[in-house]
Amino acid sequence: MTISKLRWLCSLLLLFYISSCQVTKPYEAPTTKVEGLYRDVVPTDTTTLAQLPWRTLFTDPQLQSLIAEGIANNLDLQVAAARVQQADAYFRQSQAAFLPTLSATGNVTRAKQAAFNGLGSFPAGTQYQLFGIASWEADLWGKLRSSKKAYLAQLRQSEAYQRTVQTSLVANVANYYYLLLALDQQLDITQQTVQNRIQDVKTMQALKTAGIVTGAAVVQSEANRYAAEVSIPDLKQQIRETENTLSTLLGRVPGAIPRSTLQSQEVVSTLQTGVPAQLLRYRPDVQQAEYAYRSAFELTNAARAYFYPALTLTGNGGYSTFQPENLISPTAVFYALGGGLVQPILNRGANKARLRVSEAQQTEARLNLQTSLLTAGEEVSNALYSYQAAGDKAAVRTQQLDALEKSVTYSQALLKNGFANYTEVLTAQQSLLQAQLNGINDRQQQLQAVTTLYRALGGGWQ
Repeated sequence: MTISKLRWLCSLLLLFYISSCQVTKPYEAPTTKVEGLYRDVVPTDTTTLAQLPWRTLFTDPQLQSLIAEGIANNLDLQVAAARVQQADAYFRQSQAAFLPTLSATGNVTRAKQAAFNGLGSFPAGTQYQLFGIASWEADLWGKLRSSKKAYLAQLRQSEAYQRTVQTSLVANVANYYYLLLALDQQLDITQQTVQNRIQDVKTMQALKTAGIVTGAAVVQSEANRYAAEVSIPDLKQQIRETENTLSTLLGRVPGAIPRSTLQSQEVVSTLQTGVPAQLLRYRPDVQQAEYAYRSAFELTNAARAYFYPALTLTGNGGYSTFQPENLISPTAVFYALGGGLVQPILNRGANKARLRVSEAQQTEARLNLQTSLLTAGEEVSNALYSYQAAGDKAAVRTQQLDALEKSVTYSQALLKNGFANYTEVLTAQQSLLQAQLNGINDRQQQLQAVTTLYRALGGGWQ
């Protein structure tokens, strides 16, 4: 090749490269509104609960063991891992598109020309061939490069989805665990209440014998005992169903769940949310939405490249002979090199449609990203207020329980001395039981609010 031809070729390739830079656009992250995502919260500290590893937040050894088992065996998490493997395979396939394709062929052909073909008569012959074919498409307009970036974004998107599944799994295991502890304590209180009311029946019978109360009071005390006892089967059913649900999350068959007690759980006293912009860094579903946008952006670049000609270089070479013993010899060598530009003409309408679809998908992905941020802000705000509401109720509930315990004690004393009827005792006892059960719900709500906030901020995958 002469120097002038080499310069001409280099100039042509440089021109193509400059043109390709104008066809595809460099990626720019979409503008997202993150200010004011947290209602009634003005965060100034960049420390966030999401930075904590889940073993640091959840200190109960039994709960830690269950979460670790769930991460190891949960089927949804395994499906997410399989999706990562699929996306990785597609990305590697996109990398291979930059390499030339190469195939090898060997054949034997037996042929005889017609006797009256105007060319004379030729004897039958057998041709032996062994050759290879290579083809390579030059990425002049960035189509392959943009496709590779799109597949890389899809790989990162699948990895973010895997983290999303894990954050939800950690939160769900913790929340069902706390529900189990709450149901256990409600069952204990209800069973203790039944024992107390059995004793009340005996007391009413003694008071009736003494002429202090009537038979109606005895019957009411028996009904009061059964009213508490009838809720025990429902509580046991809820416990069993919750154990079964938790077993499914752990990837095991339904069975008993080892656990501690609700009283032993420590409630986090300080909830640090960080600034809303950190949701882009820690919350995996927001990352997933951003990678989906990036993939759509790069596919739009690739769609633009379809309007420009494709440069393909092809070559083939090998051995061809009519004598098999001479197949692998210098005299049997043949080769051919070629190249061509293919400019789309009749399929321009299809290319326009492809570009419109890609642009619409890019718009959809941008809107989905903004939606994911709004959803994150909603979940963080709800979890914060739920925690605050549970704390406020707990403070008032303590005073309510103290007052109701005194009410039961006073009304029972008045009844024994003939200054009250059993209806007053019954009302006080029922109110006390309901307040005790609600107090358990308050503590469960506090624990679950911390877990929900942890997940809403993006914690749980570290």
